[in-house]
Amino acid sequence: MRTLLIYPEYPATFWSFKYALKFIRKRAALPPLGLLTIGAMLPKEWPKKLVDMNVTKLNDKDLAWADCVFISAMVLQRESAREIIARCKEANLKVMAGGPLFTGEYDQFEDVDHFVLNEAELTLPPFLADLEKGCARHIYETSEFCDIRRTPAPLWDLIDLKHYATMGIQFSRGCPFNCEFCNVTALFGHRPRMKTAGQIIAELDGLYNMGWRGEVFFVDDNFIGNKVYLKAHLLPALIQWQKGSKKIPFNTEASINLADDPALMEMMVKAGFDTVFIGIETPNEESLAECNKQQNKNRNLLESVKLIQRAGLQVTGGFIVGFDSDTPSIFQRQIEFIQKSGIVTAMVGLLNAPPGTKLYDRMKKEGRLIDFMTGDNADGTTNILPVMGLDVLREGYANLMQHIYSPKHYYKRAKTFLREYRSPKIRTPLDFQRLMAVLRSSIRLGIFGKERFQYWKILFWTFFRRPKMLPLAVTIAIYGHHFRKICKLNIAQ
Repeated sequence: MRTLLIYPEYPATFWSFKYALKFIRKRAALPPLGLLTIGAMLPKEWPKKLVDMNVTKLNDKDLAWADCVFISAMVLQRESAREIIARCKEANLKVMAGGPLFTGEYDQFEDVDHFVLNEAELTLPPFLADLEKGCARHIYETSEFCDIRRTPAPLWDLIDLKHYATMGIQFSRGCPFNCEFCNVTALFGHRPRMKTAGQIIAELDGLYNMGWRGEVFFVDDNFIGNKVYLKAHLLPALIQWQKGSKKIPFNTEASINLADDPALMEMMVKAGFDTVFIGIETPNEESLAECNKQQNKNRNLLESVKLIQRAGLQVTGGFIVGFDSDTPSIFQRQIEFIQKSGIVTAMVGLLNAPPGTKLYDRMKKEGRLIDFMTGDNADGTTNILPVMGLDVLREGYANLMQHIYSPKHYYKRAKTFLREYRSPKIRTPLDFQRLMAVLRSSIRLGIFGKERFQYWKILFWTFFRRPKMLPLAVTIAIYGHHFRKICKLNIAQ
């Protein structure tokens, strides 16, 4: 059966890096890891094609070639997914759908023939068996969690690696914490499930042997969910793998308690990690208690960030405004924290309630749900009625974003970070493509950009004070260009 795997298009968002990717001539930040893994689970004898609409268009020839279509999507890709499904039905193709969007909203997509929901390792095999018998059901779902030690490596040869800025691999699923607004535990459970170190090394070898030399993102929602296994098995294996000619930088996501473990941070840096995303959320202790962010409570969040940065891990952070405990003073408090922390990439969003979370259930009970989530973490929208009022929340949010991403404050924050950050052990290679990015940024930002004074100031400061970090300073400048574009786009709406 000729199978077409389709990944819908992302709109321009904070994490799309759409305006930054142009400087390095890449089309997308990350490949569709879920669909690549699904491709590896489908029968080997089935011919397969993958169309990532963030990289290329979906042509009529693709649809004419296919016997069936598999589509996976995040909530953010909802509208693109609808358009794809409509085109597939016009072409009389059977449509199979899965992933977070459809797991949470399958009843909103009447034209999908079969839903393969939750973890495909458990729901795809019975679907394929029934399909072969000619008795496939409409919905396949489960409340169980799979053993990801049996999950196959992604089928990398379905994509052209050169179109992507970063590759992604998954080490674990699940998170030991239970934040009220987060749907990770609803999707993947509390107990972290891990692949073996051997699996991860094999996946990295696969990428390396295909010629990949750029950054690899460990997509785990909390990479340090099981510190014991990390220290005893995975990190030593990664440190060994990086020896010799292999020098691949890694980044991932983790909880703030990483700051409490200097040995773990040191091992991560030795293994090649240079960046970690952390959900800071808010400096308001009452709001942290409200959302059950236990790991962030009763600690000096600012000092925790500094400890991680000084260890050699750049902190990119998530922040939220609109908790019930927030007052209008939260906007200035967030500004002050973000500026003092040196968190250059600060994703600030309004509180939303994803389906399946305790927050969603509470908002529904209180009659405060007002719309579907857009899935965009930083577009200034919310699907709940905030205690402080929508107008106050939106105005405060707009002012906050305009402040932290204005060139003056953004570059000041960048300097704070560069002053604190320890130079990483392994760096993204300064190849021809990145040298061209330096040239393009010098023209676009250094000559024509409104931030040209701040741009040259940070580059000269870095050249004389932290010369090894000059490529990083250029990257930060390019990211700032993207963030300002997104900020302007969202606030204009």
